[in-house]
Amino acid sequence: MLAETNINIDAIVDAVLKEMKEQFILMEASGRHVHLSREDINTLFGYNYKLTPVKDLSQPGQFACEERVTIKGPKNAIHNVVVLGPERSKSQVEVSLTDAQTLGIKVPVRLSGDIKETPGIKITNPNSGVTIEIKEGLIVAKRHIHITPEDAKRFCVSNGDSVKVKVFGERPVIFEDVDIRVDKNFSTAMHIDYDEANACGLRKDSKGLIIVDK
Repeated sequence: MLAETNINIDAIVDAVLKEMKEQFILMEASGRHVHLSREDINTLFGYNYKLTPVKDLSQPGQFACEERVTIKGPKNAIHNVVVLGPERSKSQVEVSLTDAQTLGIKVPVRLSGDIKETPGIKITNPNSGVTIEIKEGLIVAKRHIHITPEDAKRFCVSNGDSVKVKVFGERPVIFEDVDIRVDKNFSTAMHIDYDEANACGLRKDSKGLIIVDK
């Protein structure tokens, strides 16, 4: 009887631990980077130039490129900024608030793609010296979660929701106002920038727990 009880307890503990594990999401830090339109790729690198993928990113179809550029603001320039592919309909530059201070530009916090009435910036190909200036597209990426429809159901969230996420580690932090972005082509992960990653002591194995205020 005692042995049977222990087996039942073990099974319950295993089930609880599994359920707890499934409530955590992958945390990823995103450094400064540039997305380029076909028109701007042509100008910076040459007509019909093809970006050179060197590393696949966690989100399907996204990749880091061999190409690097310099971004320049009124105060300073930041060199060796990675270009991410594939090309986009409009160019966009994502930096941290610390980067914004370095550049000398007041940069709004926006979701990727929401670039209307944002500042512009100069982008230079350091190999050729060719420079373009985009009129808008400089943002600090708002913290967000990419999530599949299946995981959205499991976490009881919907596209456009705003949630809190507790990050565990050496410097536990609760991030508020985290936007949910649901798409069948996503891989579930929360993205924060390097300022936020440093604030919570993010490591490769760091996990986040979604807190839904419903």
